[in-house]
Amino acid sequence: MSRKLGFASEVQRLATERDAVILAHNYQSPEIQDVADHVGDSLALARLAAASSARTIVLAGVWFMAETAKILCPERTVLIPSPDAGCSLADSITAAQLREWKAQHPGAVVVAYVNTSAEVKAESDVCCTSANAVEIVSAIPAGREVLFLPDQFLGAHVRRETGRGNVHVWMGECHVHAGISPQELRRKAAARPGAPLFIHPECGCATPALWQAGVGELPTARILSTGGMLTAARSVLSGPVLVATETGMLHQLRKANAAVSWEPVNEHAVCRYMKMTTPETLLRCLRDGTHEVLVEPDVANRARRAVEAMLTVGA
Repeated sequence: MSRKLGFASEVQRLATERDAVILAHNYQSPEIQDVADHVGDSLALARLAAASSARTIVLAGVWFMAETAKILCPERTVLIPSPDAGCSLADSITAAQLREWKAQHPGAVVVAYVNTSAEVKAESDVCCTSANAVEIVSAIPAGREVLFLPDQFLGAHVRRETGRGNVHVWMGECHVHAGISPQELRRKAAARPGAPLFIHPECGCATPALWQAGVGELPTARILSTGGMLTAARSVLSGPVLVATETGMLHQLRKANAAVSWEPVNEHAVCRYMKMTTPETLLRCLRDGTHEVLVEPDVANRARRAVEAMLTVGA
């Protein structure tokens, strides 16, 4: 316990010296979440970065999140504890590929999931997160084609919820969420009869789960962003509840409602990139100012329009 308190005290001391705010994603390890100033999903972290007055923003997450903070706060220093913390989903599309796709659909509105590089955001019209993707696409005139990228499972969720046939979806995926299969979900649900399901829309099991719930093969399935899961968790009266997303989310769910048993659909759904932030790398980041995130000004200026448009939806 003293080691934990010592770590938290040192983080607070160094953050105060550097005038730093520490923002951690819900998928970070519990020890990182517990010393952060704020914990949230990608949308919440983007809003918190934009609203912060701290001279330095430390983003305990993955690279695209730190880039987003820098895009929104070009005059401030943005640090990431591990520069190798990438994202398989963000890597599934490049700016060159997007330009080629746009050329095939002139006039289409490009909606980019925030899990993308700064260069891809700069080629997009509006960004979104899993929390507001449906709302953003619904606001686009019905006659306009939409290019939704890069997550195929979130894209399928958007098409299903909006009922639009003119939403074209890039076939990218998060390797962790895609690996949570319908078969696993059925096995876990069979072991916990009647347990509600919280499912992130990036999961490969999301669409099959809704169909199975509709025909009575599964209990109630709710498709929720991580922020949505946290809100819903506070109104759950009893458990267990099965959760299909990266396992780091369980820490926040358990803190929000300790009376409920929160169980992962797949206990191996761990993002190695999210777990690259450790107590050692966070302390080094605060002590030495490593590693600074920079975005080329022209790219940042073009990307900022798409990111700021995202922040106006679902506020």
